[in-house]
Amino acid sequence: MKGKPINPWNWQDQLGFSQAIEVSGAQRTIYCAGQASVDAEGNPINKGDMVAQVNQALDNLEKVLRQAGLELGNVVRLNYYTTNVSRFLEAGLGPITGRLAKAGCAPAATLLGVASLFHPDAMIEIEATAIA
Repeated sequence: MKGKPINPWNWQDQLGFSQAIEVSGAQRTIYCAGQASVDAEGNPINKGDMVAQVNQALDNLEKVLRQAGLELGNVVRLNYYTTNVSRFLEAGLGPITGRLAKAGCAPAATLLGVASLFHPDAMIEIEATAIA
């Protein structure tokens, strides 16, 4: 399996994503549901704390990936849904870019501002596509 970044520019590098990923030789594709800051019973946690919500959503995503025998480095696409784009960019982007860089992952990505998520306390949801 090989994922090749396609970047006609370099401005996205500082944000930890690629404009596109060309995939070849993959045998499996895993489409992950949006992961949020919830506990093992699905209850929202970390009310009002964007950094904690981002980290918990990433923890939950990594748990789903591990269950499929994959890791963050297998992710080729991320969609971020947030109820507060400016707060996400100020507080939440750092934890994401750090964890992605550590995993050697620069997926194609989209950031979307939304009016609400599944619960009034939820500020971020992260959806992923991974390959193996």
